[in-house]
Amino acid sequence: MSELKRRIPKITNEKETELSTVKDKKSTNTNLPLRVLSRIVVITSLLIVVYFTSKDGKLITFAKQSEVLAGKGQILECSSDYIKELDKYEGCLPKECKRFVTDKVISEKESLDLLQVAKKGLKYGGSSGGASILDLHSGALSKGQYFINIYKEEGMKNLFSEKDFNSFKVVKEKIKYAIANHFGVLPSKIYLTQPTFFSEFTAKNAVILHDEYWHPHVDKVTYQSFHYTTLLYFSDYGIDFQGGRFVFVDEKFNKTVEPRKGRLSIFTSGAENMHYVEKVESGTRYAMTISFTCDQQYAIEDPSINKYIN
Repeated sequence: MSELKRRIPKITNEKETELSTVKDKKSTNTNLPLRVLSRIVVITSLLIVVYFTSKDGKLITFAKQSEVLAGKGQILECSSDYIKELDKYEGCLPKECKRFVTDKVISEKESLDLLQVAKKGLKYGGSSGGASILDLHSGALSKGQYFINIYKEEGMKNLFSEKDFNSFKVVKEKIKYAIANHFGVLPSKIYLTQPTFFSEFTAKNAVILHDEYWHPHVDKVTYQSFHYTTLLYFSDYGIDFQGGRFVFVDEKFNKTVEPRKGRLSIFTSGAENMHYVEKVESGTRYAMTISFTCDQQYAIEDPSINKYIN
């Protein structure tokens, strides 16, 4: 915008000089009053400002809710730190850094089953600020301004069944092999890592920092263990909720993914995929973050019914 500000006065001065010359020569080739020409100059300048300002904040829709995508990807230049770190893990370095969206990996029934698992737990919690999570691995559940452990609460003993945990495991395995296929890595070399969690976003005002999910961030910076990030959506943008689109922050134009039931978004976790989620304006947005690492020391086991055995 600073370059723009320098350019606009220059345009104005040139026009003023031109108008002055026209006035001095009392040209008979124009019948336009001076004030009309001045307004044209002002309007032109304003249009230039509007054009460049709108470019700066323009969003391009990468994946629409209304379309069913077999698969849509965008290849990116890997961040140097990301490549340097993954180079030491044999079989885990991606052929290309990218983002990929598909509606064909997870079935409607599988996504519905997981949504029911999420709601089963989330009904016992709920953040004061509208951003609630449920982590089946650690047992963390948002409640008010704090977290409780679903595996420790007396009233939540055996809340989840073996079928619930199996539903998660089946989906997790499908996603792991999707990563292996689309990024050219060995499925045996990527491991489930934490945090892996359900999320429930509403239009409530944020109360604590945890509620502010809309800040741009890089997953690898936020979570040291992350190398591949996946998001599975359980609700439809524009139907179940308003706002809440997922936004990739790019150099020229940001790109949005509109959530759709069963839609899977996969991307490398480095700086090439900085992103944020828009604030939810109304309704409820459900999704699940399932993360993978190349570093076996950060690997976690699948959650299971054994979590209740203490």
